[in-house]
Amino acid sequence: MKRKDIVELKIEGMEFGGRSYAISEDRKVELKGGITGQRVSARVKKARKNKAEASILGVIEKSPLETAPTCPHFGDCGGCMYLSLPYSKQARLKEEMVYSLFEEAGISGFEALPIESSPSEYAYRNKMEYTFGDNEKDGPTMLGMHKKGRSFDIVTVDKCMIVSEDFNKILSATLEYFKSLGIPHYNKKSHEGYLRHFIIRKGENTGELMINLVTSSQMELDLSGYVELLLSLELESSIVSILNTVNDNLADAVKCEELKVLHGRDHIFEEILGLRFKISPFSFFQTNTKGAEKLYSIAREFAGESKGRTIFDLYSGTGTIGQILSKEAAKVIGIELVEEAVDAANENARLNEITNCNFIAGDVGEKVRELEEKPDIIVIDPPRMGATQKAIADIITFGARDIVYISCNPKTLAENIQQLQSAGYKLEKVMPVDMFPHTPHCEVVTLLVKE
Repeated sequence: MKRKDIVELKIEGMEFGGRSYAISEDRKVELKGGITGQRVSARVKKARKNKAEASILGVIEKSPLETAPTCPHFGDCGGCMYLSLPYSKQARLKEEMVYSLFEEAGISGFEALPIESSPSEYAYRNKMEYTFGDNEKDGPTMLGMHKKGRSFDIVTVDKCMIVSEDFNKILSATLEYFKSLGIPHYNKKSHEGYLRHFIIRKGENTGELMINLVTSSQMELDLSGYVELLLSLELESSIVSILNTVNDNLADAVKCEELKVLHGRDHIFEEILGLRFKISPFSFFQTNTKGAEKLYSIAREFAGESKGRTIFDLYSGTGTIGQILSKEAAKVIGIELVEEAVDAANENARLNEITNCNFIAGDVGEKVRELEEKPDIIVIDPPRMGATQKAIADIITFGARDIVYISCNPKTLAENIQQLQSAGYKLEKVMPVDMFPHTPHCEVVTLLVKE
């Protein structure tokens, strides 16, 4: 086996993060994607004495585990890697993977709780960010997700199973409207064209929809006809916000250089556990509303009695967790790097008439050193990269009795837990929470107590 060889492999096992492995010529071959039992064609990327890496080119034979229905885009779309597995198997698999990571890190002696599954298996996503493009040179415009394993090719996903039918209707109508007018999509290589991205957000519990068309400034287009089309669609939810974000940044990411409100307002509302939250076009909010209600309820349960206690909500985002924990707390202080999220958090606190929450903008590692208050409970919910060693070291100095650590990346979570354990914290309990059915991702809630 050598680099660039095309080989046939049987997937022997799966690892957290959407990885799998096969055994060939007494070497472990690591792959991205893949389901245990599949026979695949793969191209070798690296070959060493005891290990190799390869990329899957195609599935030759399905796994006996693949018995669930799939959408027409499965296999082409780079989104739902595990859609062909029954959801109960997916949940068990994620649970096993999470606890395997803890075992590999030498973390033991805690209560390992069973995974909390998503309340909804399908149509659970309240936000989708689509891309305009094509899947062949000078081909027709597509609107959807990146093609599996490709950086530039786009697959139209108008029959997606993880969003509501409203999303699919809006996507189809949008694509056909602009194709009928011959409006060009943006080319990421030449940086020419008009249509770039397309975002739909939904308040699951309020039934409010936000539609955000992201374009370049290379055309002056009257979008009134498009607005009329959207408002004429027969939908279960109500469109309360239609926006046009102008973005001329060269990066293939949604940046806002100008925001135009074409209809309604520039935000929607969502309700979670009795609280109401204002969601702006670019503010973070959990993409599975019903799953978020479970996640936050578990975090609240792990935090325990909060009456009269001071809580630090670190990496607080739009302040959802802090506000949910604030009901009986003496004080909640949140720290978040993104200023827009902090503004939203403080606005939401006012909206909910919560007076004991204060959210601060800044780097967690720096801001925690500036605070005079001492917390009784610390809640940590960092981005995928986890908290830095310096941030964890600063958090340790507060000496909080309880730390509730919520993570979307069990690998970095395990590293941070090792650092906390070395400082005298005991890991009491762990619960995986599946917020992302059919994908390899999973949230984990943990409780650490100062010994």
